[in-house]
Amino acid sequence: MMLAYMDRAAAAAEPEDAGEPAAAAVAAGCVAATDFGGMVSAMPAAVVRPASADDVASAIRAAARTAGLTVAARGNGHSVAGQAMAEGGLVLDMRSLALSRRSQIQLVVVSATAAGGGARYYADVPGGALWEEVLHWGVKNHGLAPASWTDYLRLTVGGTLSNGGVSGQSFRYGPQVSNVAELEVVTGDGECRVCSLSSHPDLFFAVLGGLGQFGVITRARIPLRKAPQAVRWTRVVYGSFEEYAADAEWLVTRPPEAAFDYVEGFAFVNGDDPVNGWPSVPIPGGARFDPALLPAGAGPVLYCLEVALYQYSDDRPDDDDDKGAAAAVRRMMAPLKYVRGLEFAVEVGYVDFLSRVNRVEEEARRNGSWDAPHPWLNLFVSARDIADFDRTVIKGMLADGIDGPMLIYPMLKSKWDPNTSVALPDSGEIFYLVALLRFCRGGGPAVDELVAQNGAILRACRASGYDHKAYFPSYRGEPEWARHFGDARWKRFVDRKVRYDPLAILAPGQKIFSRAPAPPSPCS
Repeated sequence: MMLAYMDRAAAAAEPEDAGEPAAAAVAAGCVAATDFGGMVSAMPAAVVRPASADDVASAIRAAARTAGLTVAARGNGHSVAGQAMAEGGLVLDMRSLALSRRSQIQLVVVSATAAGGGARYYADVPGGALWEEVLHWGVKNHGLAPASWTDYLRLTVGGTLSNGGVSGQSFRYGPQVSNVAELEVVTGDGECRVCSLSSHPDLFFAVLGGLGQFGVITRARIPLRKAPQAVRWTRVVYGSFEEYAADAEWLVTRPPEAAFDYVEGFAFVNGDDPVNGWPSVPIPGGARFDPALLPAGAGPVLYCLEVALYQYSDDRPDDDDDKGAAAAVRRMMAPLKYVRGLEFAVEVGYVDFLSRVNRVEEEARRNGSWDAPHPWLNLFVSARDIADFDRTVIKGMLADGIDGPMLIYPMLKSKWDPNTSVALPDSGEIFYLVALLRFCRGGGPAVDELVAQNGAILRACRASGYDHKAYFPSYRGEPEWARHFGDARWKRFVDRKVRYDPLAILAPGQKIFSRAPAPPSPCS
């Protein structure tokens, strides 16, 4: 009965799909049963392709009337542990919402008088739109762009806002959850609400970083700013983690007038492995990595600091001009203690810079690793513990590399609003993102071994007392989630769940709450 109902609902939402063969519907279900991680599978009862927030609300209300039925919102399928799956439930294909003729990106202009200053610009974006689509729409049509991004732009707006949304801009402009003016959300009771700092603020903050537990984001209003014309992109190398971390932390705490627009970094192997070693450092089009320049005492793991400075004028002075971007970068980096000679710098267009990970995707698709499992592990680690984490984990457990990037770079807690649902380390202003982004290669360790190694890393963090939190967490059951959030934040999380999704219909793949029975009908 429910399958038949949802088939009709999907047809009503997208009339052009009304004649879709049954085989295609089955194929859609199979796609929704997997994700980028490639380690979990859960077949839904049906896939719903909403064309509007009303369609999303209808699906959730239908689930509420059906015993045990759950609903998961799926963006572009880049979860790594089944977080966007709903076994035996309904999966909302949020990309269809973005592609619907009724849900397009729109420019919103708040006048200077209403804004209390200059005019302000926003993008009203469907929750299923890709950040890549927002970038191209904004730059091409209006010369505008959001301030905060993720490294990989083929993720949906609703997906990253449900988690955090971080990249090298986060230290300066804040994560993506700090760069939202308004949300349209369908909560677990099937109600569509518009929320912001001034209207339903508790729901607004609950949904931001809320792991899909409190509502489905159907629209987001994203602040825009003038888009840069070009980017001066630079990488430098360190032989010492202590010097790397000291310089990175100094850079992210500089005043805005003396700061880069982007600061990231990663660890890599001191060797010639094409994936894990020296060849992973040079920027495309840059110079060759010369290992002869490394200091004699360099250990098995090295570090790359990556920075970028935006340029806003087409009339850019050449590199010898004291006012040029290249000269500005040299002045800003002069105090740093990187290995002289191991410097890689290019000037690229703004869109090209933000799209830089597309090249990684293209190569991974060619060599087959894009479709292989991805046992990724993402952590936030306090600056208090990051040096010991480096010794224990990076140098101790991962010294041979992970067949993918080992990102490790600092961010500032003051750029995150504590009212959101994101869990951050408790101590200090500075914490690090540690992202172990494995791309499984043929002949490498078995996936089970890599998953076990991730577990060993988490156990080492707990045993050592590191102040850390999982980012894109994957736990099993309420006790583990309670430990993740901590007592006060867990109580708030549970209270919000009761308030906005009392039947625990939403996001069952997160494995946080169990579906509650529907209340008895008054006529029963």
